[in-house]
Amino acid sequence: MAFASFDSKRAGAPMAEINMVPLIDVMLVLLVIFIVTAPLLTNAVKLDLPKATSQANDLKPDKIEFGIDAAGQRFWNGEPVTRAEALTRFKAEGLKPQQPEVHLRADQNVAYRTVAETLADASKAGLTRVGFVSEPERSN
Repeated sequence: MAFASFDSKRAGAPMAEINMVPLIDVMLVLLVIFIVTAPLLTNAVKLDLPKATSQANDLKPDKIEFGIDAAGQRFWNGEPVTRAEALTRFKAEGLKPQQPEVHLRADQNVAYRTVAETLADASKAGLTRVGFVSEPERSN
């Protein structure tokens, strides 16, 4: 910043820098004005909205707990089923407008082919939301 001095050499030279303090003061005043008036403008239009008595739709998709034990036996929500019965149920669930989640619990000793067949059956039925359920390893 340039300050006026008693130096006679520079007495006639114009000041070449802009004083920023008044500019900052004006900008802060404008900012405060906008902050104060902005909330008042949002509620400017008064509307008489209709009242509704319905409840919110909290439709959670169904979930299917599908299990396969070490012997290859299939379970639909804890109920033993054959592969054909599971395929029929998968097709019925696939026709629903909101698809259920399939939680697949397979024993660690089950043959991969059995799990792959189950995934293929669910896919053929149009079910795309399939998740594998496992238990975390316990550290000693």
